[in-house]
Amino acid sequence: MNIRALIDDAARRLAAAGVAFGHGTTNAFDEAVWLVLWRLGLPLDELDNVADLPVDVGRQAEVEALIDERIERRIPAAYLTGEAWLQGVPFTVDARAIVPRSLIAEPLADGTLDAWLSQDTTRVLDLCTGNGSLAVLAALAWPDVKIDATDLSSDALAVAELNLQRHRLEDRITLRQGDGLAAARGAYDLILCNPPYVNQGSMNTLPAEYRAEPALALAGGADGMDFVRRLLQGAARHMTPPAVLVLEIGHERAHFEAAFPRLETVWLATSAGEDQVLLLTRSALESAR
Repeated sequence: MNIRALIDDAARRLAAAGVAFGHGTTNAFDEAVWLVLWRLGLPLDELDNVADLPVDVGRQAEVEALIDERIERRIPAAYLTGEAWLQGVPFTVDARAIVPRSLIAEPLADGTLDAWLSQDTTRVLDLCTGNGSLAVLAALAWPDVKIDATDLSSDALAVAELNLQRHRLEDRITLRQGDGLAAARGAYDLILCNPPYVNQGSMNTLPAEYRAEPALALAGGADGMDFVRRLLQGAARHMTPPAVLVLEIGHERAHFEAAFPRLETVWLATSAGEDQVLLLTRSALESAR
């Protein structure tokens, strides 16, 4: 059997088993490519170059065992491989933090946020940093800024430390533990936040792969806005006058607008649409009080 056939077989098995995607892939074929090439120790972006290579029976068995594990345990593939990518940047991953997939990475990496910043932007806060992926991407995008990356979870911060070391950014990113803005230090020119925002009804119906992630990083209370309410009450005090707050709220726009009907909001375009990531100025937050 060659690699292409092995991938096709794995994709059929994943699809038939009804596993859930969304942690780096969106379909059975892409997930099969990821798992098969990783198990075989091959570059994940060179399928065309290796598709026709033969795989001996022993290596086939290793791949099949990995697919068995993915199906039986119903955990994200990233927890099996120990790695995930965001905007093409690799991150170390394990079950202590959610798999990096924040849509904030898109306007951060494509330059959309640059128009809201200035040459005086020097301090960035990545709130609810998880494994540190947004902090790392911000450091890569803006070489002159210093970043505080905060999280309530000491487990998540331990994973973030691995990624700071991986990308040699320990001198530019400071990890701080604390609940919300309690870990902030002074005022920032930009705040990034991918908070727990999933409403309770949605939490109750999450596929097993999402339930394998830390609930602390997902659950946002009855309407998903528990953390966001506390954040928006205090954020302006930690923002310089021209600062902006970039916030991800996923599929909770209706709940967000019900909770903050007077808030002047700028919605940012992402691959998931224009209703999942928003931008708030300090003046908008102050006016809505």
